[in-house]
Amino acid sequence: MAAPVSAFKFWKPGAEGPGVHLSEERELPGETGGPPVIFNPNAALSIEKQRQKLPVFQHRNHILYMLEIYQTVVIVGETGCGKSTQIPQYLLEAGWAAEGKVVGITQPRRVAAISVAGRVAEERGAMLGHEVGYTIRFDDCSDPQTTRIKFLTDGMLVREMMSDPLLKKYSVLMLDEAHERTLYTDISIGLLKKIQKKRGDLRLIVASATLDAEKFKEFYNQNESGDPSKDTCGILTVEGRTHPVDIFYSMSPFPDYVKASVDTVMKIHESDERGDILVFLTGQEEVEGVATMLREQARALSRTGMKTHLRVLPMYAGLPYSEQMKVFERVPPTVRKVIVATNIAETSITVNGIVFVVDCGFVKLRAYNPKTAIESLVVVPISQASANQRAGRAGRNRSGKCFRLYTEESFEKLPLSTVPEMQRANLAPVILQLKALGIDNVLRFSFLSPPPAQSMVQALELLYALGGLDEQGQLTEPLGFRMAEFPLSPMFAKMLLESGNFGCSEEMLSIAAMMQIQNILLIPPNQKKAAAIEHRKFSVKEGDHLTMLNIYEAFIKNNKSSQWCKERFLNYKGLQRAVTVREQLQRMLAKFKVPKTSSEGDPDVILRCIVSGFFANAARLHYTGTYRTLRDDHELHIHPTSVLYVERPPKWVVFNEIIQTSQYFMRDVTVVESSWLVELAPHYYQEGTHLSFANKKAKVT
Repeated sequence: MAAPVSAFKFWKPGAEGPGVHLSEERELPGETGGPPVIFNPNAALSIEKQRQKLPVFQHRNHILYMLEIYQTVVIVGETGCGKSTQIPQYLLEAGWAAEGKVVGITQPRRVAAISVAGRVAEERGAMLGHEVGYTIRFDDCSDPQTTRIKFLTDGMLVREMMSDPLLKKYSVLMLDEAHERTLYTDISIGLLKKIQKKRGDLRLIVASATLDAEKFKEFYNQNESGDPSKDTCGILTVEGRTHPVDIFYSMSPFPDYVKASVDTVMKIHESDERGDILVFLTGQEEVEGVATMLREQARALSRTGMKTHLRVLPMYAGLPYSEQMKVFERVPPTVRKVIVATNIAETSITVNGIVFVVDCGFVKLRAYNPKTAIESLVVVPISQASANQRAGRAGRNRSGKCFRLYTEESFEKLPLSTVPEMQRANLAPVILQLKALGIDNVLRFSFLSPPPAQSMVQALELLYALGGLDEQGQLTEPLGFRMAEFPLSPMFAKMLLESGNFGCSEEMLSIAAMMQIQNILLIPPNQKKAAAIEHRKFSVKEGDHLTMLNIYEAFIKNNKSSQWCKERFLNYKGLQRAVTVREQLQRMLAKFKVPKTSSEGDPDVILRCIVSGFFANAARLHYTGTYRTLRDDHELHIHPTSVLYVERPPKWVVFNEIIQTSQYFMRDVTVVESSWLVELAPHYYQEGTHLSFANKKAKVT
């Protein structure tokens, strides 16, 4: 038998992990001296009994009492205490959803909103979409008449404020996983503070596993008298149900954490200890790469007679919903699940059965540089709070082990918490939404963590250039208000709203829908050449946008056939979702009376329309062979996944976004003419603005 995991020569044990051992679950010796059999008394319990065993149940009456006397309650609930699933039900049972009112719960991620809503519906014996529902971008599974508990992403809550500024249908709103501090979580935090001043009956719960509770209390407490008895915000701490987690650090840094992740998983698997494994990596490419390597090694092991088989499951935000749900499926005793995930599995979702966690120590975050006006995805070290959250995933059902692919000294040097997205993101969508909600002076808005002033100014400049704001910083009528209504970035919204004038709204709807879906092109590791040949049939010299249009139109022409997608290595589920997204965007264009037109095969019309929205993301070919942005002369490269990567590089391009790895890569790139930039955005490229770098004008030459 292989050596136990703790004997790996490159590990050393760290301090004891979080949690205390509870007697709810115990190990029984195997009959033949083999591995212990896990006895889980919860398995035979009714749902009601299981609910009562959760730690949060002991605080049920306390939570309800605090909601009666405080307008805001901050709940610090450790992972596994049941706060996300149980508190909404307590509120429903206590009558907070009577007389047509709704209890709303926000989640920072779509998959969390769906999975938690499904769990609550199951516990209540209700069909999802009736008493319990959810609303995420491009998918509303709720009923205005019957839904009493509604899960939604924080972005959708902000959108609901546009039609109902005081959120009158909600009696209680719970901001769950507030510590993630996403862009729209922070906006919601500020907006709800304003709403509470107008609506004294609206109750707010701010819940999280790791949270600076005092900071939130200070922010929401409207007591200015200094008398504690008049506080409007209270704090409640709920203990978790985590078991001990042994933490192991590497003895020395790994040159390649991706390979180290694979090696560690295989060593755990060969040790023959029971339990599923969760691996944390930074992004989709790493997740898919490690999943492929693990499958290959697992196949080789199974040929040697290994009794336990590996089922490797990727998990990331862009994965189709049906694929994401596979991580929650039960497996036979002879199968060990290995979930290879991004930080989506850190707090947003909980998968039972995880005993081992492998933590690479990095995370991919969106970062905006106001000096260069470039927003990119950057791989950075995680915070200590995130590292502890990851470790805690191993202690949900029984004692577990966490293997950190970095040294203990490195852990001590990590920042205590992650920088809020509000302080590292492009704020153009935020300002557009705030303006639409009637908040004119966005610089004086009550942010929990104020963003950099330069980022605010850059966002105002971009919105002005797009025509969404006038010279006084007010939303323009009708363009600005219409842009704010779209569940898309301001650039995409402008492109769609202009498509009627260019005579190509049908094509632009398809392109915009396809650009919201990740991983349309599938490249199986053992069929790379075949996939490349099939994908090349859709490629055009104009770039990625028209290539995606070709794929969409071919999908429709072939009756949305799954077999056709399989033969051409295309993501069938993703294309189906693109169809749904397109239908919703089409309804919005019809609402705004944008003419239904087609370019009739003329590519220039489509390309000019793309420029009308994305002119700020323009770059020209430099004599060195790289690209440079027009405004700030920043060096860029075409991403290897682009159809333009292998072609003769075009002189002028526009792009959707930038990914930063070893270099800055442009993604979703399209070829344009320099004259179009001058013609369609003369205010941006000919005249320049006083905010451009060193007061220079961006000239197209």
